[in-house]
Amino acid sequence: MFARGAAAALYLPQWGQVRNMATLKDITRRLKSIKNIQKITKSMKMVSAAKYARAERELKPARIYGMGALALYEKAEIKAPEDKKKHLLIGVSSDRGLCGAIHTSIAKTLKNEITNLSNAGKEVMVVGVGDKIRGLLQRTHANYFLLTFKEVGRRPPSFGDASTIALELLNSGYEFDEGSVIYNRFRSVISYKTDEKPIFSFETVAGSESLSIYDDIDADVLRNYQEFTLANILYYSLKESTTSEQSARMTAMDNASKNASEMIDKLTLTFNRTRQAVITKELIEIISGAAALD
Repeated sequence: MFARGAAAALYLPQWGQVRNMATLKDITRRLKSIKNIQKITKSMKMVSAAKYARAERELKPARIYGMGALALYEKAEIKAPEDKKKHLLIGVSSDRGLCGAIHTSIAKTLKNEITNLSNAGKEVMVVGVGDKIRGLLQRTHANYFLLTFKEVGRRPPSFGDASTIALELLNSGYEFDEGSVIYNRFRSVISYKTDEKPIFSFETVAGSESLSIYDDIDADVLRNYQEFTLANILYYSLKESTTSEQSARMTAMDNASKNASEMIDKLTLTFNRTRQAVITKELIEIISGAAALD
């Protein structure tokens, strides 16, 4: 018992000294580390700025495809009947992080939609576009996943990428009645909004009563239009999400660089004060030793 108390008595002063008294070497090492991190964040900000400029430039024509694809749904007032139970959710994300709450906002919306639709008695399946959305939902909603797509966000999305996703979905064998594409809609450099666009199956579109106001449409033509519309909506969503992601990453890296600058200033001040204290202590020891010799 006494041995334990002695060990504690010997240990506590050392612990307190290490914790409260940072040496000049420790401060120098930390300063160097933060400066290296700041170089990385500044470089990432420059890269994201270049990618953002390109993504914003390519977003304008993509919006025409997305809005035009939904024109028939809106004009014909296509809606799935209430007795239809199968609902598909497509979450558009990417594989890369360090961009704020871009991915968590999509995951949060998907969780809320899954809960609401399940409580309404509907069968829900999820298609994850991007590895981040799969990682966020894998632990709690793994049984809802129908398909997942990786290698998203490394290159600017193209219509071929959207066509591949649409083709894999149509060939999956899952016959959904209606669904939603959940994505981040770009608003400005510092703002985005999580939004969703409706999608419908061929049977839902063909069975719509309001579709009769148009000329007689052949079934093959209507099926081709439905598949092309799905690819267009996915392409539009990918472009919106990419632009939002790059702007959010640029903002996040800018904030990280500013925080690093503040930490460097504080550590530099601490370093100077510690160095001054060390110099003062050494001078006192020299003067005290000289006085003792006299």
